[in-house]
Amino acid sequence: LYKELLFRPRPPKEEDDDDSGTDHFNTEKSGTQLQRCERQGEVNSSLPDTFQTSHLLFYERFKAYQDYMLGDCKPSEVKAFAADYLEKVMEPCDWLALWSTDVFDVLVEVCDLDLKDLKACVRLVLPLQCDTRGCELTEEAMKSLLEATQHRLPLQELLVVYEQSGDFDLTALALEHLRFLYTHIWRQWDEEDEDDDFDYFVRCVEPRLRLYYDILEDRVPLGLVAEYRSLLEKCSQCFQQFSALRRGLSTDSDTELDNVSMVEGLKLYDQLETFKRKLHIIENPLLRYVLGYRGNASQQSVQSRGPRASGMKVVHVVTASCSTIQLQSLLSDRLLPLCSSEDTEIQFYRDPVSAVEMCHQGDVVLVLPGIYSVSSSIFLPDSITIEGFGLPDEVVIEKKNKGDSFVESTGADVRLSNIKFIQHDAIEGILCVRQGTLHMENCVLQCETTGVIVRTAARLTMNMCDLYGSKGAGVEIYPGSICSLVGNGIHHCKDGILIKDFADELDVMPSITMENNVIHNNEGYGVILVKSNNGEQPGVPLDRSPAGPTAEDKQQGGVADPPNSSAGVQPESAENSSSTDCDVAAASGRKWHFIRQLSRNKETSCSRAVQDLMDHQIFVSIQGNQFRRNGMGDLGTFFY
Repeated sequence: LYKELLFRPRPPKEEDDDDSGTDHFNTEKSGTQLQRCERQGEVNSSLPDTFQTSHLLFYERFKAYQDYMLGDCKPSEVKAFAADYLEKVMEPCDWLALWSTDVFDVLVEVCDLDLKDLKACVRLVLPLQCDTRGCELTEEAMKSLLEATQHRLPLQELLVVYEQSGDFDLTALALEHLRFLYTHIWRQWDEEDEDDDFDYFVRCVEPRLRLYYDILEDRVPLGLVAEYRSLLEKCSQCFQQFSALRRGLSTDSDTELDNVSMVEGLKLYDQLETFKRKLHIIENPLLRYVLGYRGNASQQSVQSRGPRASGMKVVHVVTASCSTIQLQSLLSDRLLPLCSSEDTEIQFYRDPVSAVEMCHQGDVVLVLPGIYSVSSSIFLPDSITIEGFGLPDEVVIEKKNKGDSFVESTGADVRLSNIKFIQHDAIEGILCVRQGTLHMENCVLQCETTGVIVRTAARLTMNMCDLYGSKGAGVEIYPGSICSLVGNGIHHCKDGILIKDFADELDVMPSITMENNVIHNNEGYGVILVKSNNGEQPGVPLDRSPAGPTAEDKQQGGVADPPNSSAGVQPESAENSSSTDCDVAAASGRKWHFIRQLSRNKETSCSRAVQDLMDHQIFVSIQGNQFRRNGMGDLGTFFY
């Protein structure tokens, strides 16, 4: 819709009528190409409609910012570049707009533009036409309000009144791009970055724009969205406190009060940098993938039911229908052994979610052959056993609706076996062990996003399983977790196994056992270790070529601690925090500008293949594994 409109130059107002081609679009223009935005819920509104510009596609905004508005500007140049762009495309005067705020909408006429400050000079259209929300507004009150602003309003607060001629299409689009930039892309602290010599579009605009549309199109887990918005709010509050404290300091005073304020400022600065670093991880698609997030563990409110007060155990049988032979086999093979005592009863269900929701500690769920489609996540807060009565390809549970993880396990001792899980149209991983222990045996996991996630302090034992199709890692292992992988096939994923070794002061490294697994045909690495780049590793460009010798059939029993192993690699924020006291003591007599000299690690993310990853002390045992045809190599390290 906007392909021809996007930023053709505004024709000169007073030029001779020639066919020089300065505006070759004018000959084809037959009215507006934008839609009308009707005022919703305002039955008796006297205000005119505006242009519908808020539904632009990703590539339309991307092209506008990259090619026309921002180009390769630095953060300190954003306002100037935006003003230059607006000057080229906007009508300078004589157009109607709605001044739209949270409290009112009022019709005004634009008389002039003050693009240096991104404002418009306006006058009130009489008689007064306005809609208010929760307040009374008279003509005199509005005139007084405009006089208080010197009749100069922020351009972001103006909505161009709809007109079919097409003369104001570019003006409406330009204001939309400006409004979106300062609402969803720009951060107050962007100009504060002491390293101003970088491409603002590449580092900030593109990743934030992609994240906005990923959230809009339900491609980001709800827990991560909530964490991101919470971080934005906390970072904004911290920046306001930091700025207020900085403004109140004297540059040439060594008073005790100033020294105390400097100490507080250093703490706020460190906190601000921590928030910014976390935001950067979420905004960057690659870092979001390799580092993930820990935020929505508390989002799940499913509580453990514990054992029944009566002490009775229940066997939950899931089947839509079964034959006589199946029922006889079920009775002889499983039900009679499980129900040998009088304190056990049998209950029947048509779907696995209903069965799991009725489970208490110690119950058993038997799923008979069939394909069971579920629309919600399966939460396992109690120590139960879920067993497929047949081969995994015969007992299939598939999830088609969008949502977070397919299976969420928090029970102390959960067991899964003989089931095939199929994930469709997903946002997060197919299975997440948030806490407790999960034993999984002889299962098939057909993934779509991330595969199995083992969170901090959780434990996974995965034996004789087949996992494939993950657009992220097949198995994602967090610091402080314990993971045993024996006899599994992990293939056709982005990466086979992703190990996160960025423990902070509250975590320990993961503990991993890998024996007799076949890890093959993954796009990236067979096994990749994510580490903080503390400046000791040289930057290596990230490429997609196969790297390094393979590790197929490499045998190793116990491993010794390598001399350069990273037993305590910590994020930079933790390092800054631990050194704050020393910095404060040394800085008590220094001026405020010292704060701006605190260094930050801005090394470019990179990855490289390695030969000695199997010697890393995170591996309790690693032997008998086979690595075949992994795109970037069998073993690698990602530095961030």
